[in-house]
Parts: sequence; C-alpha cells; structure tokens
Amino acid sequence: MTKRIDDNLIPQISKLPSQQNRVSKLDQLKNSQKSEFKELFEKHVDNKTDSELSFSKHAAKRMEERNLSLDSNEFIKLKQAVEKLQQKGSKESLVITSNAAYIVDVNKGKIITAIDKDKMSDNVFTNIDSTVFVN
Repeated sequence: MTKRIDDNLIPQISKLPSQQNRVSKLDQLKNSQKSEFKELFEKHVDNKTDSELSFSKHAAKRMEERNLSLDSNEFIKLKQAVEKLQQKGSKESLVITSNAAYIVDVNKGKIITAIDKDKMSDNVFTNIDSTVFVN
C-alpha cells in the first residue's frame, strides 16, 4: 500500500533487511567468488604440462646477441634435462650442452639466460642448486 501526502506517493515499508541478512548475503557472495576463482585456478594449473619449456625475453636477447642457435635435437635434450631436474626437485639449475650453457627456472620451465660454449669458462654461475651435463 502507499499513502498520499501532498500529492506525492510514499510507499509503506514494513520491514528493512536486518543486519544479519546483509552479512549472510555478503558472506555468500564472498564464498561464491572464492569458489569460482579456485575453479579457474585449478583448471589452468591442471592444464599445464610439466614438459613445457619457454625462453625469457632476456634469454632470447642473449641468444641473439651471442649468435646461439638451438636446433630441434638440442631443444629436445634441453627439455628432457629440465624434466629430470623437475623430478629431482631442483629450482634454479645450470644445463650444459655441447654448444652452450643455460640457466633454467625449473619450476616455471623457463630458460632464464644462455651463454655460448666459448664464454662458459669466464663465468661464475651463482644461485643455482643443480647442474646437468647434456651430450
């Protein structure tokens, strides 16, 4: 029902939502958002394969500057080395091939930087927890 006061309609409000109702609806909204986020997160994590291998922008730049090329055979060996490192629980590793050395973020499956074979002996490799030699 509505009342008419000076030609204006004013609705009758019998009851306002209680504080408890507002809090419970807010909690429901928060919980539903968390579950949606959790679903999306798990979906993307489950779709990631451990065998993915990528290069950081820095590594790509270093490879170009140092005229390093990576053929499919060496890439496969590098990928297999990273898989072994993942199985062993390594985090930051040095992978040495016949052509170059690579610093790898094992958890992300990402090559961080690359050093050509001729420059390896002049470098100190720090912050690594493992090394793999690949033939």
